[in-house]
Amino acid sequence: MIITGDDVDGISTLKASLHHTFEMKDLGSLSYFLDLEVISSDDGIYLSQTKYAFDLLARVGITNSRTESTSLEPNLVGGLVYLTVTRPDFAYPFHVLIQFLLAPRTTHYAAVLRILRYIKGTLFHGLYFSAHSSLSLQAYSDADWAGDPTDRRSTTGYCLFLGDALISWRAKKQTFTARSSTEAEYRALADTTAEVISVRWLLADLGAPQSSPTDVLCDNRSAIQIAHNDVFHERTKHIEIDCHFVRQRILIDAIRLIAVGTLDQTADIFTKAHHPTRFQTLLSKLKLVSLAPT
Repeated sequence: MIITGDDVDGISTLKASLHHTFEMKDLGSLSYFLDLEVISSDDGIYLSQTKYAFDLLARVGITNSRTESTSLEPNLVGGLVYLTVTRPDFAYPFHVLIQFLLAPRTTHYAAVLRILRYIKGTLFHGLYFSAHSSLSLQAYSDADWAGDPTDRRSTTGYCLFLGDALISWRAKKQTFTARSSTEAEYRALADTTAEVISVRWLLADLGAPQSSPTDVLCDNRSAIQIAHNDVFHERTKHIEIDCHFVRQRILIDAIRLIAVGTLDQTADIFTKAHHPTRFQTLLSKLKLVSLAPT
């Protein structure tokens, strides 16, 4: 059991009560749990899965293999599911690879090896949560229109930040084939809005309610215009439910749509493969840090 909070006396009383009822041992401050490594300081908390990643490498015997500068190839990507808990740079590779699990081929195995080599070069990457970060929520929403060459379905990507801390992200193939980039972007916007609403509710329950609308940054101006327009044209009727859902959240000041340039679209890392330079730029926007042991 993990006990958290700032009420020292309350925590002591709870531990004494639990110890009286159950056989238990106080292991002190959290440092390792479910393959998650936790380093705490007065400035914040660092989460990583270094040991878990190293064990994966040892299992396949590539601890001395060469490394890679990016986790994926432009035309074929792969990923490892549990590492996405602290490694958002694996979200899109895992999203693609999982589609081939029932009938993998040699190329998919090669993709996995590439990812493992990338892991070897980034073992100490993890998420950092600053104790001095603001509690203002912000989101990025993006889509890669018809990016899958097998069925031409689009990929939704979004990420949410609480202050400077990345707290939620996703890469997901859309259910239906979008007939335009605007449709793909709007479906992504609806998914992002749903996640924002859920996180706003959670923050309110935790005593950190959002006093202003959550900024949702989108790089498709047509999608933003549709969200603010209560007249649905023929070309938007097939996504009318999503349109109403997003617009209603705008009207109640839950979200506020903001246009962002494609180069500044942080969620782009969750929708497609990128070459090393662009990949590293996007990675820096996610605020991943590398903290090697001292």
